[in-house]
Amino acid sequence: MAFGRIVALTALLLAAAGARAEDIKVGIGPDRPVVTVPTEAGPVEIRRDQNPQARLEGDWALTSRECPPFCIQPMVPAEGVTPIGELELLDLLEGGEAVVIDSRTQDWFRGGTIPGAINIPYTEIADRLGDLGCEPDFDGWDCEGAKEVALFCNGLWCGQSPSAIRVMIGVGYPPERIRYYRGGMQSWRLLGLTVVEP
Repeated sequence: MAFGRIVALTALLLAAAGARAEDIKVGIGPDRPVVTVPTEAGPVEIRRDQNPQARLEGDWALTSRECPPFCIQPMVPAEGVTPIGELELLDLLEGGEAVVIDSRTQDWFRGGTIPGAINIPYTEIADRLGDLGCEPDFDGWDCEGAKEVALFCNGLWCGQSPSAIRVMIGVGYPPERIRYYRGGMQSWRLLGLTVVEP
């Protein structure tokens, strides 16, 4: 879909919801006040918190956790994997171009996730590649038909999605079909973006 059509569709959706683009002071970008993504529960509008005084609270405000296990993760967790930021993740969500995977354990997932993400915990990823277009074979998995995916976890210090990515590649998932959103939930929340509870 052309960018102009996306902007026009966004404006129509805002009008239908009773909000106007000019009412959104804290947008995603200068010409992108919100992003609407398809989810299993229907379309969800991702927007930034409109309160300019909003702050992170609770665990999300913590900056220093003991390493290990909470060590800063590399930008590229494995050779051939593409790191992405929030705007690229929003494009993937909006366009339905990739499966966005919250690789955190279910308790973290239930506490809030990115709209449109599915939960495949890093501890289960090796057994769930069938959900991502791979076929079981005698040697494990045939991932010739693997889907484009983007994985994330709790933040720059969280090793769950990097672990999942390395497991996926180890059993045959093509690294060029994997995106890594290193910022994870902490960066997502820091930007005041919409979080849903599944």
